[in-house]
Amino acid sequence: MRKIREVLRLKFEVGLSARQVAVSLQVGRASVGEYLNRFAASGLTWPSALTDAELQRRLFPPPPAVPSDQRPMPDWVWVHAELRRPGVTLALLWQEYRLAHPQGFQYSWFCEHYRLWAAKVDVVMRQEHRAGEKLFVDYAGQTVPVIDRRTGEIRQTQIFVAVLGASSYTFAEATWSQKLPDWLGSHVRCFAFLGGTSQILVPDNLRSGVTKAHRYEPDINPSYRDLAEHYGVAVLPARSRKPKDKAKVEVGVQIVERWILAVLRNRQFFSLGELNTAIALLLDRLNQKPFKKLPGSRRAAFESIDQPALQPLPEHPYVYAEWKKVRVHIDYHVEVDGHYYSVPYQLVKHQLEVRLTAQTVECFHANQRVASHLRSPHKGRHTTQTEHMPKRS
Repeated sequence: MRKIREVLRLKFEVGLSARQVAVSLQVGRASVGEYLNRFAASGLTWPSALTDAELQRRLFPPPPAVPSDQRPMPDWVWVHAELRRPGVTLALLWQEYRLAHPQGFQYSWFCEHYRLWAAKVDVVMRQEHRAGEKLFVDYAGQTVPVIDRRTGEIRQTQIFVAVLGASSYTFAEATWSQKLPDWLGSHVRCFAFLGGTSQILVPDNLRSGVTKAHRYEPDINPSYRDLAEHYGVAVLPARSRKPKDKAKVEVGVQIVERWILAVLRNRQFFSLGELNTAIALLLDRLNQKPFKKLPGSRRAAFESIDQPALQPLPEHPYVYAEWKKVRVHIDYHVEVDGHYYSVPYQLVKHQLEVRLTAQTVECFHANQRVASHLRSPHKGRHTTQTEHMPKRS
């Protein structure tokens, strides 16, 4: 209040301009202008004999009382859910609130109280992930043993976990390893489980998915990139030393360990299929379990938020493929697993990329396919296409 009196004194007694008053008192010029405008609108004259409290009430009168039915408290749970939909902002939701309640709260109050409400929600739940945008993937730290009935050998299975950002809808399954075929196979089965794909995949810098971790430009494994292109998704690995990037999946892993793996801790499994059947039953129960601090469940949130925003699945699921680099021999053939396949003779001594599936061998130069062959199991033999041969002179 003292600064307001000093603004008025410097203006009316000393005769300074608003700019000079602002510089003198080290306050914003807009604040000086607001004080002077309020004083002019109040009808008061200077000097004023009013006390500080009276002057405060005259310049900043309290807002008129509004009945509670005309100024209802916003439904913060609904606001929180709507913010996950594409393009929805607090400004839009406030505008809709004011259209329904013209005497409702102002925008600044709306934003401030939403953030106060959101701060009381779990850190992972309050992140504003957009519907259908991100799928976070990782492996659990725990493993589950599977016993071979015939030999008694015990193998430790790996638990793949995927969590959708907006709804926290969760997928989990056991595989024999974290190697590339199992890693990609889990993605294929996860997409089938969801009935669609997210826009972005966020792996936790797993070596099967990221061959070289980098803060800004990580190198994506070629086979993982191949899967991403097949499903039309982008791969955006979590940044190292950025815990918020992977908070969603880390909590998802923790929940899977607590509500699935801990429940199975005393059971014995004799096949991978048997283990995954047990996981699927508990996974369904997990996704239907009510949230603690929000209404509904993961399944309900998935059906209302994420599912409508997912991209459709391609006509055929991804077929596992490996990539390798080869050099074209002088006889215009490349060697793949001991067999020799022809490529156009003009590419002799060039380096090519080869994409291998169980059935085919495709050769690429500068990202263009230059040859395609059926894969042959016969080592030391050649598969040659006539059009690849040099013309006879």
